[in-house]
Amino acid sequence: MHVVIDGDPAAPPLLLIHGSGATGSTWAPVVPALASAFRVITIDLPGCGRSESAATYAVPEQADRTAAVMDELGLRNLTVVGHSSGGYVATALVERRPDLVGALVLVSTGPSPAALSPEPTIVKALTAPPFGPLVWAIRTGSMFRRGLAAMAAAPITVPDTVIADLRRTTYRGFRAILAANMDYITAATVPERLIAAGKPVLAIFGDSDPRWDPAAAHQYEAVPGARLRYLRGVGHLAMLEAPDTLARSILDRTP
Repeated sequence: MHVVIDGDPAAPPLLLIHGSGATGSTWAPVVPALASAFRVITIDLPGCGRSESAATYAVPEQADRTAAVMDELGLRNLTVVGHSSGGYVATALVERRPDLVGALVLVSTGPSPAALSPEPTIVKALTAPPFGPLVWAIRTGSMFRRGLAAMAAAPITVPDTVIADLRRTTYRGFRAILAANMDYITAATVPERLIAAGKPVLAIFGDSDPRWDPAAAHQYEAVPGARLRYLRGVGHLAMLEAPDTLARSILDRTP
C-alpha cells in the first residue's frame, strides 16, 4: 500500500482514507492544515492509485490491510477520517481493530443503501457499462474532471496529481470496489455497526451532496454521542470544494 506521512512525528496520528476508486492525493488540499496539529497518514487503498491490486476488495479485508500498515508504523489511538466509502473501511477498522482507533470522522459517508441518490449522467457513463469500460480505457483527464465536477456543488480545481493517480486504477478493480462497498452497507448500515463501538463519531455532510441524500445523515444520530455537522453549499467532495472548512471541522472535533 502506498503511504504518505506529513507533520510532526511526535504529534497525535490521524489517518485519511479516500473513497471508491479515488486516491490519497484527493486529500492534498486539507493535509497542510491538519498537519499543523497531527501526524497525518494518507494511504491509497488496495487497487487504487499507487497501491497494488488485490484478489478481493471486501471491506473487512481492506480494513485488515490498513491495520497491518498502522501496525508496521507502530501507531495507536488514531483519529480516522474516511471520505465517502472510505468511511466504510474506517468503520470496519473500528469493528475489527478497535485498539487502533481513538475517534472516527465520516465525511460524506452514505449510511445505508436507501440513502443513495440517482447518479448524474456523466458519472454513469464513467462507471457503468456499456460506456464505462471504453471511457476508462481511454482515461482522459477531461472525463475524470467532468465526473468529479458532477459530484460537487460548486466549481472545483482538481490537482493534476489526482488525475494521474486516478488513471492508475483499473476499471475492473473500480467496479469490484463499488460492489464490495455496497455489500458491506447492505449487510448492516454504518450507524448499526457503530452503535456498540463506543468510539466518538463525527459525521460531516455537504448539504448539497448529489451522491447521497443529505437528510440521510441524520441516521447517524442513532449512534450514542455521535455529532452531525452540515457544510453549507458543499456537495460530495468537501476536500476539494471547501478544504479550509473541512479541515476546521476535523480540527475542532479533536484535541
